[in-house]
Amino acid sequence: MPEQRWRSTAGQHLPFALVLGVTLLGLVRIVQYHWRQGVVLIGIALLLAALLRVLVTDEQAGLIAIRGRGVDALLYSGLGVAVIVVAMTITGGPFSR
Repeated sequence: MPEQRWRSTAGQHLPFALVLGVTLLGLVRIVQYHWRQGVVLIGIALLLAALLRVLVTDEQAGLIAIRGRGVDALLYSGLGVAVIVVAMTITGGPFSR
């Protein structure tokens, strides 16, 4: 029984861990002065959160479940697309590379 409890806990946090991993990779790219790639990776992490929120049950979603499934998916995907669009359309300025 304790082993099954560990599996359910680990499985419950797997979607959040995947999203967090992509986000951390984005932050590493930002620190390496590739801010556009890093921000796009953060947008991809939000799109991944939206996809996972649609595909997994509420119990399996763990920490990516905030509101209802539809609201979460809509907000994650909308914010992810907005972040990617803004990152791709910024030109000039102190961050241009």
